[in-house]
Amino acid sequence: MDQDKEKLDVRRTQVLAVDVDKLGDFIFTEPNQSFLGEWDIHLSKDREDARKLLQAVKQLQTSNLPVAFPTETVYGLGADATKSSAVTGIYTAKQRPADNPLIVHISSLAQLRNLLASTSDPQNDSPGVGSQGSIPAIYDSVVSRFWPGPLTILLPLPKPSPLAPAITGTLSTFGVRMPSSRLALALIHLAGVPLAAPSANASTRPSPTTAAHVLHDLAGRIDLIIDGGPCKVGIESTVVDGLTSPPVILRPGGVSIEMLRECPGWEDVEVGYTDGAGTNVPRAPGMKYKHYSPKARVILVHGQLSFVLVAKYLRDIAEVGLVKTMAWMDEDLGIPGQSSIEDQRPVSSPETDAFIRRFTIRRPTDDMPNAELVSDLSIDGDNNEQADLIRVSSIHLGNEAANIARGLFSALRELDLVGVNVIFVEAIDEHHGGAAAAVMNRLRKAAETEINP
Repeated sequence: MDQDKEKLDVRRTQVLAVDVDKLGDFIFTEPNQSFLGEWDIHLSKDREDARKLLQAVKQLQTSNLPVAFPTETVYGLGADATKSSAVTGIYTAKQRPADNPLIVHISSLAQLRNLLASTSDPQNDSPGVGSQGSIPAIYDSVVSRFWPGPLTILLPLPKPSPLAPAITGTLSTFGVRMPSSRLALALIHLAGVPLAAPSANASTRPSPTTAAHVLHDLAGRIDLIIDGGPCKVGIESTVVDGLTSPPVILRPGGVSIEMLRECPGWEDVEVGYTDGAGTNVPRAPGMKYKHYSPKARVILVHGQLSFVLVAKYLRDIAEVGLVKTMAWMDEDLGIPGQSSIEDQRPVSSPETDAFIRRFTIRRPTDDMPNAELVSDLSIDGDNNEQADLIRVSSIHLGNEAANIARGLFSALRELDLVGVNVIFVEAIDEHHGGAAAAVMNRLRKAAETEINP
């Protein structure tokens, strides 16, 4: 282990619970009270929540260690996007590949225009980008509809660029978004700088949707986590490139292709990503590397699942996880109904109403395909008995794409915590609309195997 890693590992990570409604007053200059216009926040500095937020702001301004904070999508790991040493701290804490670009987070359009206004190269004739820091007109309709919110747009990199070079690497563009979380907006606004912020997890792990997830991955690597409660969307932002014709989606996320096509100029937007790992320099986060993976092996299953199939994949594995979505029912899998299950409880993360059900079954065979429930929930006894038993942890996320997206990463993490060796996940129709395409994109990047029984 190198010395830098040792220094990071001995840090004491603080988790600061902050209620955005107890910070003070958000002041808007426009009647519609939009964060797209000019706004400010008047902190009630005598309140503990405001003092905690200012502690995080001070660290962003004076330290090279990043701060974890909630957004509506997932928790982000933020650092001053204009300071190279601070941005390097993100890559170090996450152990993130250096060629995986970062998204810049802003608190207002004025802050973004200030970034773009540094463009002084007369040869840069990208549409709309000039001395006034204007945003390309193609983005007008999507920004007005989806900002603040889970949409990242690609913009030409200003020349000279005020952004830390590590954010973009060799790319001539950068991704930027304005989160809708008021707590995230307050943090960025008070810091006075845009924040580079990937998801606040260890690289390749499932993205964090609670402060507890962040602490599990990054305890000892960072100093501060702002706990603003569970994330409402649960998957990362959609990344789009409007600088090409037609526009393309580089990463599916909280804004669907159907929603984008309702916006003027985006009627012909196309898919510009593949769900597998790429080989080229990624134009946006999530395009190249294996992502979102728990420690357990993930098997993505299209269609119905039987425990005969499960047993064929397991061999001597005795701990199995199931993530059910739209179609799988316990009875269809040969498992007794819920009333027969002795051990069930909510999953640990409060952003989903899903329950985890744990039970032990006897290993099915071709002759006896239905699962036989074993009343003893533990796997104890002699080796011959254990070889015939499978311990099952089952989570049902519901049949709505938005709910599946909100609970997916939490479910994968929960099954890791209970110690399963393999997780069978029910695929959904990626053309179902809403967040379905983003859910399948994340599952394909997490899965080791994809099968269609």
